[in-house]
Amino acid sequence: MAILDILHYPDPRLRTPARIVDTVDDQLRTLVDDMFETMYQAPGIGLAATQVNVHKRLLVLDVSEAQDNPRVYVNPEIVERQGEQVLEEGCLSVHGIYANVKRAEHIKVRAHDTSGEVFEEELEGLHAVCVQHEMDHLIGRLFVDYLSPLKRNMVRKKLEKQRKVAAQEADGHLAI
Repeated sequence: MAILDILHYPDPRLRTPARIVDTVDDQLRTLVDDMFETMYQAPGIGLAATQVNVHKRLLVLDVSEAQDNPRVYVNPEIVERQGEQVLEEGCLSVHGIYANVKRAEHIKVRAHDTSGEVFEEELEGLHAVCVQHEMDHLIGRLFVDYLSPLKRNMVRKKLEKQRKVAAQEADGHLAI
């Protein structure tokens, strides 16, 4: 297994729509393993293939406290939505930024597993939010897209400043 590089906003590759996975094979299962290792190490609760510059309709997540309930969704689609909830979201591609986002409270998702079998799940709460958040990545959307243009611009500037400070510190120059 390997730790993959996570793309960071505003990297334009995060806007690339993912393609349908035609074949569930050992190569895809290896990617799944690498994505889980990357997600757990980050640490995070969900990761879409788009975030690691692989533009396939694939996401992994584990919303359990003990990180012992890994879930894989190949070619996921939401077939039902009900209700509304607002939860504070963050993202491994938008480091250190959190914002309230409105999403469906209950969803029914249909996907394939790592054997290629189709399954359906009814989800609610954090699990439903996480699936919706990661599925947004598969169409090139990020949670910051739900923010007002003013807030989105503030996020971009804050992240640019963080990267500049980190680069200066890496070069041995302390930014004041």
